Amino acid sequence: MPDESDSPSDIEVIKQRKKEGIFIPLTRNVQAKESSTYLEYIKLIHNALPEIDYDGVETTQNFLDHNFKAPIIIDSMTGGTPEATKINSRLSLLAEKFGLGMGLGSQRAGLLSSELSETYSIARSNAPSAFLVANIGGAQLSKGLKIEDIKNMIDMIEANALVVHLNPLQELIQPEGEPKYKGVLAKIKDICANVDIPIIVKEVGAGISMEVATRLESAGVSAINIAGSGGTSWAGVEKLRAETSHDINKINLGELFWDWGIPTALSLMEVRNSVKIPVIASGGIRNGLEIAKCIVLGANMCGMAFPFLKQASKSYESLCEFTNKTLSELKGTMFLVGCKNINELGKSRFIITGELAKVKKWII
Repeated sequence: MPDESDSPSDIEVIKQRKKEGIFIPLTRNVQAKESSTYLEYIKLIHNALPEIDYDGVETTQNFLDHNFKAPIIIDSMTGGTPEATKINSRLSLLAEKFGLGMGLGSQRAGLLSSELSETYSIARSNAPSAFLVANIGGAQLSKGLKIEDIKNMIDMIEANALVVHLNPLQELIQPEGEPKYKGVLAKIKDICANVDIPIIVKEVGAGISMEVATRLESAGVSAINIAGSGGTSWAGVEKLRAETSHDINKINLGELFWDWGIPTALSLMEVRNSVKIPVIASGGIRNGLEIAKCIVLGANMCGMAFPFLKQASKSYESLCEFTNKTLSELKGTMFLVGCKNINELGKSRFIITGELAKVKKWII
């Protein structure tokens, strides 16, 4: 049920923010400026004698007791605005067809309005077999979101897992942000103890450190999505939103922290070397080669958001073309390193170069 403080105006604010969260990344350049994912510093080893056939390369993966046709999750993006219905409809059809996972955007809006809940529930209608992930923010937990509300979010899409997203940077810069994180870890631990599906904790583009990862594992989470920096900058998105309201302080913070965060490859290495639970790599991943690099670095699954959003805004056919291209790139990489399945790929040798090699000694 909606909080008593929520009003029709609150719902309109959320709808507008969700709408801008779709259209700003699509129409403005809010990618990282000077930073990168560091995946360019990972070099895979070419195998001139692979002793396998390309047609025999298998991309299936088991994650959280669910079988995927490829180690790919359409990462949490949208919902809570009428414009999201078409996008989530196309994305969910894709997830069902290709056997991928799919995360929904933060579902607070769905609790406030039955009309907006349909922007999320369309996913399960279109994807009865897909692995769907419900979504709530850490800041909402800090404000006292009840377990009952969380279970309603799960029921909204008949979710296979729940993600708690951590976005302190975005909340700091967002004009109507709620940078309140006191007690969030205890709330996560409570959810893990009282919710029957796997709990995943993810960042939204600033990465997760080894220290945070170990605390999350101790709290009982089932998996961690690192969501490192180097892709879409949500500090940048919120900076552009702040320009509309002429909020000088938020504009300054957004510009200052545009590239803030732990690069994806570095965050992945930190987390993989500090916890035993499954790890999802995301944050600026743009093609099948980069997915393969993340698997080699120890990821169990990979999440992609902006590339899917970009194609979903065009057509379902564009989505399918992009997905086929990405799968071809992944399979091609596996063939060239001589790995016939994802398990073998995860054991492949690799070379660390450049800036990542300079910091490697601090994380091993």
